Amino acid sequence: MNEVTTEERVREAVAHATGRDSRTSPVKRLAGHASMRSYWRVGSPPASQVVMVLPPDAKPEEVTKGGQPAVDPFVDVQRYLCGLGVRVPGIVASYRDDPRGGLMVLEDLGDITLEDALRRAEGLPGDHRGRLYEAAVDQLAALRAAAERHPEGCVAFTRSFELDLYRWELDHFREWLLESWKGVRLSPAEQSVVEREFDRIARTLEAESKGFTHRDYQSRNLMVLSSREQAIEFAVIDFQDALLGPRQYDLVALLRDSYVELPPELVDAMLRRYLTKLAEAGGPNLEYGPFRQVFDLLTVQRKLKDAGRFVFIDRVRKNPGFLVSIPASLRYVRDALVRRPDLADLHEILARHVPELRG
Repeated sequence: MNEVTTEERVREAVAHATGRDSRTSPVKRLAGHASMRSYWRVGSPPASQVVMVLPPDAKPEEVTKGGQPAVDPFVDVQRYLCGLGVRVPGIVASYRDDPRGGLMVLEDLGDITLEDALRRAEGLPGDHRGRLYEAAVDQLAALRAAAERHPEGCVAFTRSFELDLYRWELDHFREWLLESWKGVRLSPAEQSVVEREFDRIARTLEAESKGFTHRDYQSRNLMVLSSREQAIEFAVIDFQDALLGPRQYDLVALLRDSYVELPPELVDAMLRRYLTKLAEAGGPNLEYGPFRQVFDLLTVQRKLKDAGRFVFIDRVRKNPGFLVSIPASLRYVRDALVRRPDLADLHEILARHVPELRG
């Protein structure tokens, strides 16, 4: 008996969920980026659905403290965000009991991500690029303020960035970027300083106030539904790894995006805009200076992790497509280290072995 293909499985799932005969519908595999999930469009827009295919025994793809949650994180966080008024893909049906891997039939939000829209905006007159980021920052501020008023209701509130998770991610950089990619073995003296500084970064970040954090609020996870000048609308995807983290974390993902580099003046303007919009949405009034200091420290932590993660994805998952994003990640680290002179000892040692961090 022939094995049922994934294409046949997603057709059957859509037919069962919608009652529509999908036997002759076109099926297209969509970009899944770094995810172990795969995504398939069944049908032709606007009469189409997207099917998310999960590997057997699917686990959180980002390391999260604690065991497997009792609920489906995607469904749970999707429901929570809907309740806050955040635009997310609708769930048509979920089939999680198949030993070959679960299937989830989702609303089709189209193909245009923020990354795509930014590329298209390069040829447009005016500051359409800036307006796209304004809309993304405004949505993030509204989301965070609403979540701080409703600090319970989904799995994200049962897990958080804590000392050991920050440290694990920093060690991920050391293991994969430094040792595996660069072939570096730190001397005992260097290792002592790096361990001390990694501990200090993790302790400082752990002490920050925590709230609902998407974890990967970046250009490939914002779907553009409308890009008219006065009505830019995004839908948020890839939220299943949400947890509790500092207010700056999602801003680092957005404004220090490894796939889209922004000029310093735009980053500064968007940070100030976020603080204004957060307060207007009922959140706290925060001072720019201390907020920026944490943003820069989180940039060091997050982008070191990303650089290591991209090597891991290449070496372990055999996907070299993210290696091209390592230089941008390291440039962000370099610039943030320059802004944090208290990390000069760490900067000196890392730059000794990673030329991208020099200057």
